[in-house]
This record gives sequence, C-alpha cells and structure tokens, in this order.
Amino acid sequence: MASGAAPPRFRAVRYLFGAVLITAVALGLGTLLPRPLLPSGAGAQAAGEPSQPATRTVLVLSSAIHTDLALPASPDIVERFGFMAGDGLDPGQPGVAYVLAGWGSRAFYIETPTWSELKPGPLFKALTLDRSVMHIGLGGDIDPAHPSVTELELDEASFEALVRAVLASFSLDGGGRRIVVPDSSYGEYDLFYEAEGSFNALAGCNVWTAAVLRQAGLTTGWWTPLPGLLTASLRLHNGDGVRD
Repeated sequence: MASGAAPPRFRAVRYLFGAVLITAVALGLGTLLPRPLLPSGAGAQAAGEPSQPATRTVLVLSSAIHTDLALPASPDIVERFGFMAGDGLDPGQPGVAYVLAGWGSRAFYIETPTWSELKPGPLFKALTLDRSVMHIGLGGDIDPAHPSVTELELDEASFEALVRAVLASFSLDGGGRRIVVPDSSYGEYDLFYEAEGSFNALAGCNVWTAAVLRQAGLTTGWWTPLPGLLTASLRLHNGDGVRD
C-alpha cells in the first residue's frame, strides 16, 4: 500500500497530544524555575547584613482556581484600608482578623460568586481579555493548618513592600480616590474596586498574587497560573519562611 498523509483524525490527535505536552512542560518549568533567578527586593539581605526577624504573618488562601492574600487586621492595616469605611465596609469593626485582597477578571469575578452561577459570557472574557478588579473582603479567624492556607513569615520591610504592592493595584480617580464598583459585592463583608492592568488566562489572578509576593522579596515560580503551582513554588524556593 502506498504511503500517504496521515488521516485527519490522527493528525488532530497528534496536534492535541503536542499541545498537552507543551502545556505540561511549560507549567512544570514555570514552577521549577525561580523568579527572580537571584534573590532581590525587600526581603533580600545585603552581604554581611544580619537578617531581620520575621514579624508579620500573611496567608495565601487557595481555591480551585484562585488565590487571595489575607493581611492581618493590625491597627496599621486597618488604617491603610480605612478608605473602605467610606464605601460602607469598615475594616476596624469588631471580629475582623484579616483583610482579604485578590485581583481578577472584572466580568468573571463579579458575576460568578459560586460555580452554579457560571455563565458563558464572563467565562469567555476571562479566557481572552477583560478589565480587572480588586476584591477586598473582611475575614474572621483563619486556621493556618487548613489545606487551602499557606502561611508566610515576613520581616517588616517585606511586609511593607507587599502592602504597597496591593494598594498600588487599585485604580484611582482624578482626586486620587479608589473607585468602588457599585452594586457588585457578594455579601455584607466584601467590595469590588476598579483595578490596574488587564486580565487574561495567561496573566491571571494567581500570576498577580505571585507578582505581589515577589515585591515582598519572596521567590515564586517563573509562571504559576494555578494556585497549586504557586504554593508549590513558594515552598520549593523559600525554605522556612513558608508553612502549609
């Protein structure tokens, strides 16, 4: 029998296998390769300089597809996030232990409080290109031993750099005020704000979390688009400063 081109169905399987293989390699290398390659930023110490003691604990909260940062509701954090009180959500109210911060796709984030409310339009925008929002919430006590929680110990300079990076992610109006998205919260204890940057599936919420953590001097994987990849890279590249 004369040889010829492979039937279309075999070519399709071959292309699909190649795409899956390339994606798997990219995800693996994205987790294993450290970013930055050399220590830098607020958490790095100059040669011969004594290290600063870790004084602040920050939590990374993971779901199936998303990560949030949980900042301890200490007096300084309550003050710096006090703008929320003017929008109806006071971070200084009794019972608040953490201020929660996340970044994501405007359409998907706001319109999908639960998986049962998933709609094609917001999903399409999240997979292609969308405007971004900050989601800020208030939380009570969080068990650091929970499987979805990764605990980070930061010195004061690193913590300050992280908080600055979170606050810099908000868009500002002409008067320098953060812009709340009206009628968009999930409940009594959260708000959405307009944010800097555009969202797409390759540079999504977990990539934002990783970038903020690098501002605090931590090392992440080079590309960590999924929560499990981000937390695995944090454990791999940062030693005792990261606890499950």
